[in-house]
Amino acid sequence: QVQLVESGGGLVQAGGSLRLSCAASGRTYRPYASGWFRQAPGKGREFVAAIRWSDSRTYYQDSVKGRFTISRDNAENTMYLQMNTLKPEDTAVYYCAAKWGTTTGQVMGEYDYDYWGQGTQVTVPS
Repeated sequence: QVQLVESGGGLVQAGGSLRLSCAASGRTYRPYASGWFRQAPGKGREFVAAIRWSDSRTYYQDSVKGRFTISRDNAENTMYLQMNTLKPEDTAVYYCAAKWGTTTGQVMGEYDYDYWGQGTQVTVPS
């Protein structure tokens, strides 16, 4: 049974930083790709960042480029999202997602992933 568990959310002032973690269990081998999505109140879930584990290629939503960094730790089967220079519009529930069992495919859409975490709240007051 695959489980993804996020941690690291919280309340931070504008301009501050947070680091989200996503620990995967239930698989002994690395995923094809993993990503972060977020959902603000009253809005749909949107792509934030993704990483392809085979070559560490990264993908970002334009609004977070230069501020957020996605990374992964092979040994720990853990993914991270370092978020710097946070803005009120970054306030959302952040979800991690992962996909195993393939060596190709898209990584920026909700439907590209098979497994999801429960979400962690990030709040940046205006």
